[in-house]
Amino acid sequence: MRHLIQRRDFLKIAGAAAASGRLAGQQMQMPPQSFLAPAGTPDVAKTEFTLQIAPVTVELAPNRIVSTIGYNGISPGPRLRMKEGVPVTVNVVNNTDVPEFVHFHGLLIPSDVDGSEEEGTPVVPPHGSRSYRFTPTPAGTRWYHTHTMSMDDLHRGSFTGMFGFLIVEGANNPGRFDQEHYLALRDWEPYFTNTMMDTDDLDPALAQPEKPAVLDTRPVGLEVASDIYSINDKALGAGEPIRVRPGERVLFHFLNASAIENRHLALPGHKFNVIALDGNPVPTPAAVDVLMLGPGERIDAWVEMSQPGVWILGAPEDPVREGGLGIVIEYANQHRTPQWAAPPKSSWDYTLFGKPPSQPAPTERLDMAFEKVPRGAGKFNSFTVNGKSYPHDQEFLLKQGARYRLTFHNRTDDAHPLHLHRHQLEIAEIYGKATSGVIKDTVVVPTYGRASVDFTADQPGATLFHCHIQQHMDYGFKALLRYS
Repeated sequence: MRHLIQRRDFLKIAGAAAASGRLAGQQMQMPPQSFLAPAGTPDVAKTEFTLQIAPVTVELAPNRIVSTIGYNGISPGPRLRMKEGVPVTVNVVNNTDVPEFVHFHGLLIPSDVDGSEEEGTPVVPPHGSRSYRFTPTPAGTRWYHTHTMSMDDLHRGSFTGMFGFLIVEGANNPGRFDQEHYLALRDWEPYFTNTMMDTDDLDPALAQPEKPAVLDTRPVGLEVASDIYSINDKALGAGEPIRVRPGERVLFHFLNASAIENRHLALPGHKFNVIALDGNPVPTPAAVDVLMLGPGERIDAWVEMSQPGVWILGAPEDPVREGGLGIVIEYANQHRTPQWAAPPKSSWDYTLFGKPPSQPAPTERLDMAFEKVPRGAGKFNSFTVNGKSYPHDQEFLLKQGARYRLTFHNRTDDAHPLHLHRHQLEIAEIYGKATSGVIKDTVVVPTYGRASVDFTADQPGATLFHCHIQQHMDYGFKALLRYS
């Protein structure tokens, strides 16, 4: 059943009833050429950029303006467009009172410019500057963001507005779509709580091979939550709609720039034709009803505009969508109020986009087991990797040039977005299914789940691994891999 939504205060612009069903995954034909950019894209690749870090205000809606830290006076920051293999310089000017780092997420670059303190990247000092010089690769939808720790300060790190898209253009001719949009999902004004909505439960229960026989019943510590959301810098109903015409193919680049939570997206009556994950083309493009992105993940998907009307593209969870996580899609000559309809019950599955394994598993193996310690850091939860705290100096030693199978054992009640810096991960097994060809830099391992990824140790230097939920990383959910 569809619900007609009146345009009113953005915190209550949308509502929906629950619906049941099943997410459809079906193969479809790729549009011709590459997916990276349509003809006539307004921004062009450059070789030098400047990012100025300073306080900014973001007008999410006329009645909601937030104060944060951003790049170049805006949040999201400017879109950085580069050409693969062409050296670039990113000049960072820090106009704040605290040290900063800028991490170039998804790029295969040396540790001294990757933007991680743990890897030895030099800091951008308070009221100082630093230049990052590197050769961007691989091509695809990447992003950049601050990489400082926050701990109990919710005005630092990725809780701020310091993030933006980074596009690396490849050698292929750009694909020809009618429109292209870059949409970053955000939460604002975070707070500590021990009662929060767990959106990991939106998907049906998957295999839980790591669930302990006896659950830890100790009282949990404080986690971070938010009630205010946006896509880019506008909450649902506050910004301009995306205006389309019937028959158009619209290419969306989605980014979950949240510091807090995995997110879902749906567009009633339409399917997302997924062609790339984390900027890397998938071997089996497929059409799905609902997308899921963990913090740090990107999805490139095109939508055929075949259902004239005025629709809400947004979160299936009512409180999240009503809190602002959505944008209006308006067909030409349609002047009705925005409509929302609950999508079929979804089950996000990376293996839809993969192919059957054809190569033997790597002989080099690494295992990481993750556990949560309730109130292990005072009033906050802490996390361990293989029963130990960061930094695991000599535990994860890599042989240069070797191919590894890294298995994640998630023994917690959260689904964690796991990110390995400076390397690409090929999913080998997840949800109890074997697959190949899905290349990512951030992988969400489900609650009590297990996943294996393969990677080649071809980026010498210290390499940071961590959960991309800021508080989890700050309180122990990270490890440093080193080359022997």
